[in-house]
Amino acid sequence: MTSQIKSQISKKRKFVADGVFYAELNQFLNAELENDAYAGVEVRVTPTRTEIIIRATHTRAVLGEKAQRIRELTAVVQKRFRFPEGTVELYAERVANRALCAIAQAESLRFKLTGGLAVRRACYGVLRFIMEGGAKGCEIIVSGKLRAQRAKVMKFCDGYMIKTGQPVHMFTDRAVRHVLLRQGVLGIKVSIMLPHMHPRIGGPMIQPDTVQVHEPKE
Repeated sequence: MTSQIKSQISKKRKFVADGVFYAELNQFLNAELENDAYAGVEVRVTPTRTEIIIRATHTRAVLGEKAQRIRELTAVVQKRFRFPEGTVELYAERVANRALCAIAQAESLRFKLTGGLAVRRACYGVLRFIMEGGAKGCEIIVSGKLRAQRAKVMKFCDGYMIKTGQPVHMFTDRAVRHVLLRQGVLGIKVSIMLPHMHPRIGGPMIQPDTVQVHEPKE
């Protein structure tokens, strides 16, 4: 009985440790690759080594000249998380469809707002780009001191967006970013309704409430 309890505790601790490792790694890469359109990270653990796949829209900037930058990132990750020599590898993967990546679009909107573009114009531009990229729906929320001294929230929506149930975690991609402007801090939240299941979950599965009408047989 005691061994079973110990194994349960160790399994729980493993899941917690994996979650903390992923969160800290994601935060580090987000800060390091902020200007290189960082779009997420995936960790694959094999018996011999740990593979870390960095998703970005500009993979050449992530790799650096003669792969120098990716080697520096590998060395930093190996030293920070105490990996043995040669047991961790970093790879750069290009985002297949930039329009369906919430992190990339939130960063794009952040750069537009930092550059001084009007909030409404910037949001509608990003919204149109996402919908033209094949998304089922999109929602962009910007909050803070937009024009006047009083803070308010502006919401821009298009298409079909689900808000409840398990399919929210499986079919939507979300990202939150903060913009430091002269008048204060703006909050950006981008939600994209994907036409298929999220890549990190796997499988091009359709939504459970999708209705398919077949042609009548002759």
